[in-house]
This record gives sequence, structure tokens and C-alpha cells, in this order.
Amino acid sequence: METKLQLHGFNNLTKSLSFNIYDICYAQTEEQRAAYIDYIDEMYNAERLTQILTDVVKIIGANVLNIARQDYEPHGASVTMLIAEHELTNGEEPDNEESPGPLPDAIVAHLDKSHVTVHTYPESHPHDGVSTFRADIDVSTCGLISPLKVLNYLIHSFDSDVVTVDYRVRGFTRDVDGTKHYIDHDINSIQNYLTEDTQNAYQMIDVNVYQENLFHTKMMLKNFKLDNYVFGVNASDLEPGEAQSIEDRLRREMLEIFYSRNVE
Repeated sequence: METKLQLHGFNNLTKSLSFNIYDICYAQTEEQRAAYIDYIDEMYNAERLTQILTDVVKIIGANVLNIARQDYEPHGASVTMLIAEHELTNGEEPDNEESPGPLPDAIVAHLDKSHVTVHTYPESHPHDGVSTFRADIDVSTCGLISPLKVLNYLIHSFDSDVVTVDYRVRGFTRDVDGTKHYIDHDINSIQNYLTEDTQNAYQMIDVNVYQENLFHTKMMLKNFKLDNYVFGVNASDLEPGEAQSIEDRLRREMLEIFYSRNVE
């Protein structure tokens, strides 16, 4: 059994997990592209995103203190939750009132608080029919709770074709002897927190800076079935040459996002 680190005071380490999740689609006509954006907007509206983040908070063993959410025109949504590691005391209720948040001076007394956020960005290429939905998710925790356990849940909560994940531990905490510790758990790769079926489903690469406690993993879905990517039509109804052209464009979009560079 791993020996627990005996700390002096509060655990001051901040653990931040950031996701970029991409869903790629082909919508040929302007009407189909508009319909796809409307579909995504409805599928991942602020209410649905709030439920996803609420589940995330439960997974990491925290409690929701405050929720701010917003649907945007013409499209997109955002949700931010302030969370606490400790159990809510008797009579203490989450603050869901529609009112301004605390000023910076008021935050000082609540350093054990953490937050989770999600923002969505639906967009489409004006010429080649490719539409890309992006969800940015950040889970930042202080103290003992770790955001790494939510990896599988979040990946499976969205239609995730390409995923980039960043995990960083910042700051330091002291043990009872006064020695500073810059990380309080072992980690070799973000991939180790993924289930075997998820690891098998994605091509993955790591870029890690161990001495800085920085971990970065990119993921791209291996299995490509055109029917899963065309919107408003069936792949079987397309001419072979057209189907191949669409597949080439979709694969190129995925590769460009995965490698973070444009492909000539």
C-alpha cells in the first residue's frame, strides 16, 4: 500500500486537466451545414453540459457550490461550476442564485475551492463541406481530489474523433518536516488513466515534460466509417468517387487537428 504523504497544513497543489474534444462531420449543402450546427447546439446546450459537469464533480468526489451557464446566439454554450473538496456542512447550500460572483478579496478565504468549465465552438468550412464541433473542458482542483479520473467519462460523453489532453500540477505543498513536494502522486502518462477499450480505439502520442510536471496526450480515432461522418445523407447513396473525395477531406481535417498543422 502506498504511504500517504503527511502534510503540514493544507495541500496547496493545483491539478489542472484541460481537454479539447473535436467532432468532425461532412455536411454538403448550406442547409445541411446549418442543420448540423442546430443539431450540435441542441445536443450540447447549456442544460446538457451542466449535467455532464455535474457528473464530473461526482466522479472526483467534490461538491457543487455555484453554477453559471449560458447558451449563445447564433450558437455555442458555456458552463462554469465552482466546486469544493469538502462535504457541504448542514445548512450550507450551493449558491445557484442569479447574481454577481465574489470579488477577488472574497476569494482569498476559499483557496480549497476548485472549478470546472466547458465551452463549445461549432463551426463549418465555407467551401468543402467539413464541419467541426469543438468542446473545451477544464477541470482544476486544489487539495486532495484529482481530475484524472474523469478522462473516460468525458471522452465518452462527446462524439470524440480527435482529443487533446493536458495535465499539469502547479505549486508545491510541504510535508510535516517542511520539505516541499511539487507533485503528490505518481504519473507516467495520461494514457494510463484510460480504459483498455479507449486505448485500443485511438491512435495516441505523448509529449511529456516530467521535470515540470507537464503531461500532454493527443488522440485520434482509428476506426473510420464514412456513415458516421456524413450528415443528412447515407454514404451508400454517394458515388464511389464522391465518397472517396469526402473521406479524404475528413481524414485530412482529423490529421491537421491531430498534428496541429495544415497538410498540403
